[in-house]
Amino acid sequence: METISVDHLIVGAGFAGLCAAIKLDEAGERDFVVIEKDSDVGGTWHINTYPGAECDVPSQLYSYSFALNPDWSRVYSPQQEIWEYTKRVATEAGILDRVVLDTSVQNSTWDAAQQRWIVTTSGATYAARTLISGSGGLSEPSLPDIKGIESYTGETFHSARWDHSVDLEGKRIAVIGTGASAIQLVPELQKMAARVDVYQRTPNWIIPRNERRFTAIEKQVFRRVPLAQRAVRAAVYATLEGRVPAFNRFPVLLKAVEAQGKANIAKAISDPELRAKVTPAYRAGCKRILVSNKWYPAIAADNVELITDGIAEIRSGSIVTTAGEEREIDVLVIATGFHVTDPPIAQHVVGADGRTLAEQWRETGMRAYKGTTIHGFPNLFQLVGPNTALGHSSMIFQIESQVRYVVDAVVTMRRTGLATVQPKLEAQDSWTGAVQERMKPTVWLTGGCASWYVDEHGNNTTLWPGQTFTFRQQLSSFDVDQYVVTSA
Repeated sequence: METISVDHLIVGAGFAGLCAAIKLDEAGERDFVVIEKDSDVGGTWHINTYPGAECDVPSQLYSYSFALNPDWSRVYSPQQEIWEYTKRVATEAGILDRVVLDTSVQNSTWDAAQQRWIVTTSGATYAARTLISGSGGLSEPSLPDIKGIESYTGETFHSARWDHSVDLEGKRIAVIGTGASAIQLVPELQKMAARVDVYQRTPNWIIPRNERRFTAIEKQVFRRVPLAQRAVRAAVYATLEGRVPAFNRFPVLLKAVEAQGKANIAKAISDPELRAKVTPAYRAGCKRILVSNKWYPAIAADNVELITDGIAEIRSGSIVTTAGEEREIDVLVIATGFHVTDPPIAQHVVGADGRTLAEQWRETGMRAYKGTTIHGFPNLFQLVGPNTALGHSSMIFQIESQVRYVVDAVVTMRRTGLATVQPKLEAQDSWTGAVQERMKPTVWLTGGCASWYVDEHGNNTTLWPGQTFTFRQQLSSFDVDQYVVTSA
């Protein structure tokens, strides 16, 4: 297999990978390749095409700060619009000539002699000076461990791998999961199915969605007066940041959210038994707060049943609950989320000591200095890494902060003649310790729930426990003094 030498290999062509490519290109670091396992750019917004897919962060903030879009149709953008936006931005930036599609990572190994990452893919082998992972936290579907699931003979697919060839009209559909994807797709299935069985393990706090379409006049103003759109973006940002103290210091303030959630339930559901089933028994914010005006009306519909009994087993054409009830189905939809605290890409990255990143993280939990670089893995930059995700605002802001740090690192290496950089172990431990200390009073650890934010060690290794502007400040420049370095 041919070996291609590049300065930078970027894994993933979603928001993170494309941002890294665009900003490297602008900085004069043009010798890079972006590899993408799917058939087009866009990441999450290319692969998640289930009915009703849309963003739950306002459009004005869920976009690059350097590529505002005056033509968003609604306050919350649908999937197709976001995907088209990412493709348009990448095209206008002129970086698509260095994107290789339908190419997945099979193995990445640090070669100390060459001081390069040797990355074997399904298409070629790359020898890269730096490896920038933008594979994303919501890219690899997580499948439930349920007895007999492999024996089901009907149509089945995960929400992130939707099969549009399946005719759902008049079918008996079972949906496992009631998270962010499920609350969007179930209302759409309810319109066409004969029956929808929704299997719920734990209810979510779901507040009303402040949805509306942008007017033609608003779009025209955004197009002609970019500062007006920036002002709207800033207002959205400030509003969302204002919620942070409730999450990280004063969870009691989230009672206001709980009141919104209960009012949302009361508005759509009259049956007291169903109300009880969908009302959470934990503090709002402990799990991701969801937004929807359609979920509760769909759940209350005559052709939908919310099932809170556990699933004992799945048979060839039915689901059997722990209460002993067998329910026949035609289609099985799995909406059980993604591998977040155990990202599969980590199994394919082998560091300086011969261990995979997955093996290292299995021992300690996910750890990275500033959520971006990892001791023992020289010249590896992890976008959307440990403790960088958000429960209150736009991940695009975090991605841009990390990319700024990565680009500054690359430029610093070039300017000062450095061949390798990796964070000092004490710097990484200090950063991780400080983050986990700040995590202790947060609603994510004190709110009384079990969530995908928390790993098997009991640590929240997913979210950033502070304001996004403090994260950006701390990643404003590459602090080479906190790194072990070698010269070229």
